[in-house]
Amino acid sequence: MSRLFAFGFGYSAQELAPRLLARGWSAAGTARDQAKREALRTKGFEAAGFSGHEPSPDVDRLLAGTTHLLHSIPPNRQDNDGHGDHVLTHYAEILAELGSLEWVGYLSTVGVYGDQQGAWVSEETPPKPNSARTEARVAAEQAWLDFGAETGVPVHIFRLAGIYGPGRSVFDKLEAGTARRINKQGQVFSRIHVDDIASVLEASIAQPRAGAIYNVADDEPAAPGDVVAYAARMIGMEPPPEIDFEDANLPPMVRSFYEGSRKIGNARIKSELGVKLRYPTFREGLAALKP
Repeated sequence: MSRLFAFGFGYSAQELAPRLLARGWSAAGTARDQAKREALRTKGFEAAGFSGHEPSPDVDRLLAGTTHLLHSIPPNRQDNDGHGDHVLTHYAEILAELGSLEWVGYLSTVGVYGDQQGAWVSEETPPKPNSARTEARVAAEQAWLDFGAETGVPVHIFRLAGIYGPGRSVFDKLEAGTARRINKQGQVFSRIHVDDIASVLEASIAQPRAGAIYNVADDEPAAPGDVVAYAARMIGMEPPPEIDFEDANLPPMVRSFYEGSRKIGNARIKSELGVKLRYPTFREGLAALKP
């Protein structure tokens, strides 16, 4: 029987896993918090704790029989192993010896492309990390590709654009009063609905290609302020006022996202995996999420 194990059984994994369970799979994974592990168990998934700092015997037990591994835990740039990836640090040997592993999916970020000054990028565009965080991502990607080459297990890298979906959209921010319209000349972001992420992962599982890298983004990059204004108008709300980027006093992490502008090309997920996006632009995605 096919079995999914998700290191970091979070938002994207929880969109994919029910689709697999409906086809007779089993699924297990990790969550740091006890409450999150209990929530996973109520949904029919097995769960174990993993902080990234040390291995867990519960993880060892649940890994048995895993055929498909999904990994979304960000690397730690402070590690001394050259890649900072928690899973490879603690579980590379166990995974290499599993014998049942048929597919690995590593969820990375389009942030590895850094600042492309608004240009379109494809999977052939060399990474250009512009922070310690994205440098660690590039190193982790390569470490997983090396693991695949050494073990013969097909490893796939999925570079995700900004994720949104139920419970995680601009509507939620508007309702909470936290939505902001930050104006930075020429700045655009690519985004992807979590439903379409799951479809891409399903398609890759159906046709593995060792060493493949996929950009996972919708068809239309857009300025973040435009998306906020569009969503506000959909629900009859006055859009929040525009704030100039330099005056926005953004936290360092948020500010770092604005330090790179690029448009993410998604041709490969269509031509190679045959994916047809359910939400090709933010407009279709927001229409489905409208409260």
